[in-house]
Amino acid sequence: MTHQPPLITSDVLIIGGGPAGLTAAAELTERRAGHVLVVDREQHAGGIPRHSEHTGYGMRDLHRVMSGPAYARHLVQQATAAGAEIRTRTMVTNWADDHTVDVTSPEGRYQIRPRAIVLATGARERPRTARRIPGDRPHGVYTTGQLQNLVHLHHQPVGKRAVIVGGELVSWSAAVTLREAGCTPALVISQYPKAESYGAFNAAGRTVLRVPVATRSRVTRVIGKGRCQAVEIEHLDTGKRRTVACDTVVFTGDWIPDNELARAAGITLDEGTLGPLTDTALRTSRPGVFAAGNLLHPVDTADVAALDGKHVAQQVVDHLHGRPQPSDGVRLIADAPFRWVAPQILRPNDPAPARDRLLLWTDEFTRFPKVTIRQDERVITRRTLVWPAAPGRVFRVPSSVLDGVSPTGGPVHIGVR
Repeated sequence: MTHQPPLITSDVLIIGGGPAGLTAAAELTERRAGHVLVVDREQHAGGIPRHSEHTGYGMRDLHRVMSGPAYARHLVQQATAAGAEIRTRTMVTNWADDHTVDVTSPEGRYQIRPRAIVLATGARERPRTARRIPGDRPHGVYTTGQLQNLVHLHHQPVGKRAVIVGGELVSWSAAVTLREAGCTPALVISQYPKAESYGAFNAAGRTVLRVPVATRSRVTRVIGKGRCQAVEIEHLDTGKRRTVACDTVVFTGDWIPDNELARAAGITLDEGTLGPLTDTALRTSRPGVFAAGNLLHPVDTADVAALDGKHVAQQVVDHLHGRPQPSDGVRLIADAPFRWVAPQILRPNDPAPARDRLLLWTDEFTRFPKVTIRQDERVITRRTLVWPAAPGRVFRVPSSVLDGVSPTGGPVHIGVR
């Protein structure tokens, strides 16, 4: 006879204890959503900010500036003070049925059956293996997350001279961490004509950290037996190759959502983000299952992910109060050079997206982008924005550009020129 694992129930289960999950937990508890349970596989809740020692967290959601660890602690305290329950070292391994998940923790195996679920599992950087970069397999090759975990949580040394692959915001975070660990960031490598991060960060990186940037370049080989000794890089326009000595390589950015649970549930994924397909209320294709944070837009800042958590709370409460799952909606489609848009479904009577913003990711730099909205071969809106659309960071567009969209029309295409 098969032994049935113990079953517990809750009103809302939040899977993932990062900024989105913790903010959703606090908001849901304050809105009297019942028993709110957060599970996280790490030893401590808080997500990536736990091991990001630099400042800059909390500006949009808390209207203050904090270090990553302080921000993570604040979100945990906020959720627990509101009355949410947080269980760490607790991993959701599978779905027992449409509304029940299997869980493994130090206390053993059990099942959780909530009335609603919020997926807030976040995103991760693609490691070297996923980027298919050939060469040797030496020690000293990390992602930013691995580097910061090693330095800030385990206080372990890294090398003496590093190459950073990628020019996003997180790339400069890696440079700061390397400096703190006594390792000199010798070069940042970006495939784009200019590093992807904001100009102020790029300028600070060059002047304060004194890190040169090799643009229009890529790593073609990692060299080293035992410990990394160098990388070979290629200029994308000329094909010229050179070798840069280093004992540490950090692969940054190139994010992918932690979508394993969504995939296992058969939840529809968006082809662009690879996260769950959602509407502006952050519903997924499975009734009663919502999603928030960088699982949906890999990757935006922690405070934007947190505001997703705040936004989803009212939608979960509406579900708990019996609001039916709507069926019809208009698809939003990102046209090149955009790679994706989030959310992807617009439905009548639904709320505007979080912060009244559509989030997009572009593969080309446009200094003064003219955003064009088309439906059924008709131009609905043309709006020129004063901030650039740039690779490596989220491009935010006011959702009011969709005001003229017909709820009974065809897909809506979002382009730029």
